[in-house]
Amino acid sequence: MLSKKEKELIIDISAGVLLGASIILALFFREEISGLFRHDEKSKETTEIVVEKKHKTITKFGYDTTQYVFEEGRVKNNEIIGSILYWQDVPYFKIDKLVQKAKDVFNVRQIRANKKITFVRKDSCGELISLIYEPNDLSYIVFNLADSIYVKREFRPIETKIEFASGEVHTSLWNSMKDNNLSISIIDKMEDALSSEVDFYHAQKGDQYKLLFERKYIDDKPIAIGKLLGAYYYNDSPKYAFYFKSNDYKGYYNYTGQATKKAFLRAPVRFSRISSGFSTRRFHPILHRVKAHYGTDYAAPYGTPILAVAAGTIIRKGYGKGNGNFITIRHDKTYTTTYLHMQRFAKSSKKGAHVTQGQVIGYIGSTGLATGPHVCFRMKKNGKPINHLRENFPSPEPLPDSVLTKFYVVRDSILNLMKSLDYLSDDSLHQESIVIKDHNDSKRIVKP
Repeated sequence: MLSKKEKELIIDISAGVLLGASIILALFFREEISGLFRHDEKSKETTEIVVEKKHKTITKFGYDTTQYVFEEGRVKNNEIIGSILYWQDVPYFKIDKLVQKAKDVFNVRQIRANKKITFVRKDSCGELISLIYEPNDLSYIVFNLADSIYVKREFRPIETKIEFASGEVHTSLWNSMKDNNLSISIIDKMEDALSSEVDFYHAQKGDQYKLLFERKYIDDKPIAIGKLLGAYYYNDSPKYAFYFKSNDYKGYYNYTGQATKKAFLRAPVRFSRISSGFSTRRFHPILHRVKAHYGTDYAAPYGTPILAVAAGTIIRKGYGKGNGNFITIRHDKTYTTTYLHMQRFAKSSKKGAHVTQGQVIGYIGSTGLATGPHVCFRMKKNGKPINHLRENFPSPEPLPDSVLTKFYVVRDSILNLMKSLDYLSDDSLHQESIVIKDHNDSKRIVKP
């Protein structure tokens, strides 16, 4: 156990590392996370490099909380804007004028029961100044009645925080990440970033992972996962993925600057399990006879999205007695892939349509001869069935020397930040935020 003084010394030393790495990351990702101090007026999204200042006026819906009274409620069943305002003693002519003003801003017929509303007054007994309607977490509608009558939609400011998570596999990777309160979104992003570096279908006890990522907040409440900046996975050897963007390159690259995503994904379904492998002699569970199985079965719940493993064109789509709903995609002159037993097709999956790598083409089902929900994935090379798990697909070209220097700076900054946060997350510091104070009395926060 570290003493209190030792922990304080660690934080003081690490603060410089965190601050330097955060600034470098912000500079290189300024187009992605809004830069150091840039403010996007359209989305009102800012990156939390500076998130709090002293002596800040506290406002709610744009009104000074010390000058106004706020009464919160919810829309009742069958209530409309007119009835809500009528019971607040708003004259008919003002209600009518508000409805007219709202036409180009918000359709008042879309007010729904149980949504939040707030009445704003100068004092608890005063006349209504404004009605605030909240259709969702991202925005709110202001129906202003004081001075001039107007209606406007305001978007809440979104703060982006850089966060860190690490864990170890005990039973399964999925359970480990769920126990670490990591959402499906960040799990998908990790698999996507390391898809050609790590075989997630054979994760074993003792495997370790570390993630550096953005999380977006509104009023200190998490609403979404942003970009995965860095990922580390260790099984038999360390694997890395770093997000990098320049004028001509964007994506995930490994430690040496080679793109982590290959021409083909390892599987058409995320975090499923292989229920039956490729075999020239397999006992068929329904036909009860030995038969070749020229594919790999991935079992997953009904409705799980099925992904195109590579870009290509849909050349066949239909229903077969044994295959059920199926799609065949031609990727190039060499490879084709087929996806069987779909529950249903995606709307965009039409014969002749072009698909991109990772695009949803259908959903897991058990149509045709199937004992349960799964997709039978088949690949052909020059017209002959192959086991795709044994195929060595060509690797993409690494970053050219002209941009490697920039990549190394970003890579090392991400690594330094991950190492610092990983070290600080040990012992009792695991759940604490690290606050780095500036000379201008603002706070820079990186949340481990």
